[in-house]
Amino acid sequence: MFRSKARRTAAAALGLTAALALAACSNPSDGGTVEVAATKGTGTKINLSPDQRRVTAAKVDAIAAEVPQEIRERGTLEIANSSGSAAPLNFYANDNKTVIGVEVDLAHLVAGVLGLEPHVNTVSWENVFVGIDSGKYDVGFSNITDTEERKEKYDFASYREDNLGFAARKGSGLKVTGPKDVAGRTVAVSSGTNQEKLLVEWSREAVKAGLKPVDIKYYQNDSDTYLALQSGRIDLYLGPHPTAAYHAATTGRTEVVGTHSGAGATLQGLIAATTKKDSGLAKPLAAALNETISNGTYGRVLARWGLSAEAVPASEVNPPGLPKTNK
Repeated sequence: MFRSKARRTAAAALGLTAALALAACSNPSDGGTVEVAATKGTGTKINLSPDQRRVTAAKVDAIAAEVPQEIRERGTLEIANSSGSAAPLNFYANDNKTVIGVEVDLAHLVAGVLGLEPHVNTVSWENVFVGIDSGKYDVGFSNITDTEERKEKYDFASYREDNLGFAARKGSGLKVTGPKDVAGRTVAVSSGTNQEKLLVEWSREAVKAGLKPVDIKYYQNDSDTYLALQSGRIDLYLGPHPTAAYHAATTGRTEVVGTHSGAGATLQGLIAATTKKDSGLAKPLAAALNETISNGTYGRVLARWGLSAEAVPASEVNPPGLPKTNK
């Protein structure tokens, strides 16, 4: 189980920051890569080309047999993800049209175990859920946080720790540890995310303490957000920690000034494959993920994106998620 305190999140997030701690350089002779270093003299070279040479996993008949019949007969796994150039999660390769990242890789890996052809559908964030609701998509692999509110409509198979990061301009001097540090600040966040939920509640806590509310801003994509951050229109951006750390490492213009669990102050947040409630797919998804964890391919996928610090020891169906009160 993952009922750990928020201090574990800080340690994991610091480890991830270290894994992405060196400014990157492009290598056109290698099909376009970016390199981030774990320690001095070592690094992870990230392939930015559309030719991903993904880690693969073989079909496991016993697990594939658990997939709902309709999906088995169709032969494809309809995967929904969103891409706002949120490297290294979901983002566009250097051809500006192929979506790559750890989420896409894990989706392909799971489809392999299930004996299905992965069909990735890249849509806006809100349409990930609209498509799952309508049955158009079987599963969302899009950095979706397991929350108790979402469990009313969806089932989850966890596969990665969920850590959030506050990004600021390099040298801002800002540090964020709680509501008092964002009171009166202009902070960007994506609509409909658990980051937004956290920020709204922190703003309320600040007001209760006699401080100014947070001035919350919304932008369409990460590139617009970071442009606003650089220009001084916003003080902070709260988003997934991997994207904040990656941006800091590859540009040298921003820094992570605070981390927080995606499940609130008392629980380690989890990212999960998301399916329509009672669709029958969550159990085989978790089984497939556990197969990849045990055979080592899961670890290889996380390592190739510099995200080994966010690995989980096992996938669970509907583990405890972000409480409705975020306490």
